[in-house]
Amino acid sequence: MSLLHQQLARLGRINRHNLHTLRHSPAAEISGALGDLGTLLPLMIALALQGSIDLPSTLVFSGLFNMATGAVFGIPLPVQPMKAIAAAALASGSSLQTTTAAGAWVSFFVLLLSITGLLRWITTRIPLPIVRGIQLGAGLSLIISAGTSLILPLGWTAPALDNRLWAILVFVGLLLTTTTSTSTNKHRLIIPFALIIFILGLTSAIISILLHHTPHNHNPSLPKPSLYTPHITIPSFLSPQAINMALSQLPLTTLNSIIAASALAHDLFPSESTQTPSTTALGLSVAAMNIAGCWLGAMPVCHGAGGLAAQYRFGARSGASVILLGLAKLGIGLVFGGPALMGLLRAFPRCVLGVMVFAAGGELARAGAGLGDHDDGIVGREEREERWTVMLTTAAGILAFKNDGVGFAAGVVCFVAYRVREVVERRWMGEERRPLLR
Repeated sequence: MSLLHQQLARLGRINRHNLHTLRHSPAAEISGALGDLGTLLPLMIALALQGSIDLPSTLVFSGLFNMATGAVFGIPLPVQPMKAIAAAALASGSSLQTTTAAGAWVSFFVLLLSITGLLRWITTRIPLPIVRGIQLGAGLSLIISAGTSLILPLGWTAPALDNRLWAILVFVGLLLTTTTSTSTNKHRLIIPFALIIFILGLTSAIISILLHHTPHNHNPSLPKPSLYTPHITIPSFLSPQAINMALSQLPLTTLNSIIAASALAHDLFPSESTQTPSTTALGLSVAAMNIAGCWLGAMPVCHGAGGLAAQYRFGARSGASVILLGLAKLGIGLVFGGPALMGLLRAFPRCVLGVMVFAAGGELARAGAGLGDHDDGIVGREEREERWTVMLTTAAGILAFKNDGVGFAAGVVCFVAYRVREVVERRWMGEERRPLLR
């Protein structure tokens, strides 16, 4: 009972912290809640339109997961799509059963690693420069994705409400609404930028639908009430495609969504009243979310360093932000659904989403690039260069091959090469420096 009392007391402290933060800075918490929409909306909309996920179930279950995450962890930890699975599903047009099975397989693997303690063991054995390289590579990947997938396809002046000129204006607004504190070197939000541009983007989407200016949407219409009705989905667990998709996602989930997210949480909230989540806790959370949601067609989801960076970047400082986001998702999913809701989401301006993704990537890359901030006075120049080389090698592998697993392997090889060189220098180079004739 003492353990139960301790956990209940911990949850009480966390949610008092959530409520206190929300009362003192409601606009920042609401703005931060919207910070990860640039990652969520494009993938969710695309997967729903081709039938790879069930949109109402995704909204309902991801909303519940958001609320549980905020209440249990007390930080703006995101619930975001499993990106490798989403990319593979979009490329192959996979079915609902295959997509959900891939997410479930990842969760089974993560659950096994968590309950056996292997996840904690792996975490303690991975050098910090490799974790930072994963963060840097993931952040730069988001920035590249924002440019190539969302901004570049737009014209300079067309469509009228979604073009590159609007993207430039939104980006300038982002720069004008933030500043850097020299004392903490942390970005501080002056006004709730994400909230403002989300409202403007939503207004633009509604206007586009009313004017029938939405591309690739033959029957645009505003959402109409349609109560959520759950439908049982039997995932195709034995599908080779689902297993292959899961294997490509597993390194990304383990390294970025669990290990890097835990490290980033510790960096962003080093002295908060709430305890930052461990890798085991995040692993169990990822497993529970997908094992529960896969049976009703919900999109495979995980936590992630990029989403945490995005929500922190736009003002979130507690779990209240993701609880508010979860309530919004749950309400929309229960009351609205079907093609009309997808039409509204699809009409959301890509220029706004692109800037939000860019900002999220920049925050995550900045966190990874801050490798030597805490021990510059302790670590020598040669060791700092070694750490930066390992970190950059890891990031380069992620960017070059678009795969966190490849980047991780490249970083490990680089790290091991340095250790081998040290051994060689100690055992043999010392002998060679001795005079041959005495």
